[in-house]
Amino acid sequence: MSTPAEPLTRADGSPVRVLVVDDEQMLADLLASALRYEGWEVTSAGTGVAAVRAAKEIQPDVVVLDIMLPDFDGLEVMRRIHGHTPGVPVLFLTAKDAVEDRVAGLTAGGDDYVTKPFSLEEVVARLRALLRRSGASTAEPANVLTVGDLRMDEDSHEVWRGDAEIRLTATEFELLRFLMRNPRRVLSKPQILDRVWNYDFGGQANIVELYISYLRRKIDKGREPMIHTMRGVGYVLKPAEAQEGSGGAGSAGAQG
Repeated sequence: MSTPAEPLTRADGSPVRVLVVDDEQMLADLLASALRYEGWEVTSAGTGVAAVRAAKEIQPDVVVLDIMLPDFDGLEVMRRIHGHTPGVPVLFLTAKDAVEDRVAGLTAGGDDYVTKPFSLEEVVARLRALLRRSGASTAEPANVLTVGDLRMDEDSHEVWRGDAEIRLTATEFELLRFLMRNPRRVLSKPQILDRVWNYDFGGQANIVELYISYLRRKIDKGREPMIHTMRGVGYVLKPAEAQEGSGGAGSAGAQG
């Protein structure tokens, strides 16, 4: 199997949840394996009753659903799932390729279909399309820090504020990286000295003030400020006020 494309995630960054419903165990296992390769969480069910119960428990982001099941058909499964999880996209799997079956599935609220036999690559591609339409997002690479409209690639050492690339010296980069790894957290001058310069300047904390001023010229000049001074305490980096209401804060956990 080819290398997976950029992983899709839920809005909160957690893995996409997929419910696979098929009474052919071997096929269900094969599908589940392919979807887990995409980084998705997969739950399988072999009957309509089990599928409806699983959907209530996991609240899937997309459902892969065989029309022919041993207890009741896929159309009824979809109707019951939509009863408590409206709008979840459904991709039908079926051995029937008659026009009336496709029309019935799509008319009842299905979003797409594939007929058996099918390629796993086609199923994955169709699911990715459904997930994008329903709001799944492409995850940022783990080495990219984001706070508001400020982004830093820790591998390439590239930094952007909005669409503008910002060139930093090595020390400026390390200082900004420490701030971005601790968004909205007030960092004291001793903390910054210890982490960025790796030693105590013996009270000469003005080196921190100096480099903060350098960063401000490059990051904040002509824009809504992101670097703030907390008098007598330290410094804090947070999204510009205009971004606060739009959920501009991004990734990165705190580091002491």
